[in-house]
Amino acid sequence: MEQKTNSFLETQPIGALMRKYAIPCVISLLVAALYNIVDQIFIANASYLGSYGNAANTVVFPLTVVALAIAVMIGDGCCAFVSICLGANRKDDAHRSIGNAVVICIASSVALTAVYLIFQSGILTMFGGRVNEETFVQAKEYFTWITIGVPFYMFGQALNPIIRSDGSPKFAMASTLAGAAVNIVLDPLFIYGFHWGMMGAALATILGQILTAALAVWYLLHLKSVKLEKGSFQLSARLIRRFLALGICSFLAQISLVAAMAAINNMVQKYGMRDEIFGQEQYAQIPMAVVGIVMKFFQIVISISIGTAAGCIPIVGYNVGAKRNDRALSLFRKLLICEFIVGAIALVIVEFFPRGLISIFGAANESPYYTTFAVRAFRIYLCLMPLACVNKATFIYLQSLGKAMLSTLLSMVREVVFGVGFALLLPLFFGLDGVLYSMPVSDMLTFVISVIAIVSTVRTLKKTPAAE
Repeated sequence: MEQKTNSFLETQPIGALMRKYAIPCVISLLVAALYNIVDQIFIANASYLGSYGNAANTVVFPLTVVALAIAVMIGDGCCAFVSICLGANRKDDAHRSIGNAVVICIASSVALTAVYLIFQSGILTMFGGRVNEETFVQAKEYFTWITIGVPFYMFGQALNPIIRSDGSPKFAMASTLAGAAVNIVLDPLFIYGFHWGMMGAALATILGQILTAALAVWYLLHLKSVKLEKGSFQLSARLIRRFLALGICSFLAQISLVAAMAAINNMVQKYGMRDEIFGQEQYAQIPMAVVGIVMKFFQIVISISIGTAAGCIPIVGYNVGAKRNDRALSLFRKLLICEFIVGAIALVIVEFFPRGLISIFGAANESPYYTTFAVRAFRIYLCLMPLACVNKATFIYLQSLGKAMLSTLLSMVREVVFGVGFALLLPLFFGLDGVLYSMPVSDMLTFVISVIAIVSTVRTLKKTPAAE
């Protein structure tokens, strides 16, 4: 019998495999998140941009997440499916799935770019860009350039998990790091040196994304577990349905976050105008800028959480395919403990050091109202991060088991029903603070559901005897 590819996933210690796969994945996602965050840090500390540029960045950020949502649906879904195929020794399905994922990614990225360019003003207005005229001008400039880089961004992000499934998590990490390094080096040069403002920040990002995409193309030509052929790129409805179904949870986790951010941005704009302080024209952009900063810190934490869980997808998928449920269960237990610790550390930081966090984003150049509101926002909005991390890990683990429908349902409940619902409902009673309360309330209710899913998953895995 032909030996299965990546058989070490079935034999090496679970802890060692988690470190090998999760750490590079965490770093890759953190670096991907840092593209927008680094832009915002440099923008915030440029005196000629300040909180207006910060608010503009907040408006555009959800629109980059839309691109990411489509990319991770393709990439994570293909990663999970390819891992299961390799575990079951179905190499033909594996290489054809990768080829199909490449074609779909390119087509969808071009389509999204066209939509963004054609409906630019309406889209920015929908996400709160009209908070004041200066913010809208800055957002439009930034969005125009960011849109140009969408195909490169999506390609790099979609190929990243596929590269991990091929057994090269370090290369996936290195390709993302290389692009981020370009962004970090060019941001201060373009913003402070050339005074290109929002265009400079976006251009630095695009150039970094192009490098990451180029490295992904190189790797496709040097895959280890399978070899791409001309027929790999011939679309197969059967394979596309299979891997997109496994990636739909990742898509909904991101796209529903966009819906929540759209609701939050609009509620911030609406109830900020009713506030005694932020209702004044010169301070109107502050709530939008601050909420964006808080979300960026949350994105850093949740990137660690998602990266830890997503990095384990190839391990879980392979062992499930090889009928080693005992190893899959062991990994699940370790994963939940790690996720809770990540959330707990983040909670300590936001509760005890919020002023240090906000100072990174140009607080010294702003009014005292900026810092006061930011401290309150950090402490309220992110007060249940340990539960948020456990929730994310549970959803992704279910996805790696092939339980796409259950994973999708749970993600929808958290992000759409709770995330959007409470963001719209609570401000009716608590005004601007209601926007901040929406996050912890959503995470607390979701955790109750996650506990049920965790217990059910453990019981299911225990029912199947371990393979000899």
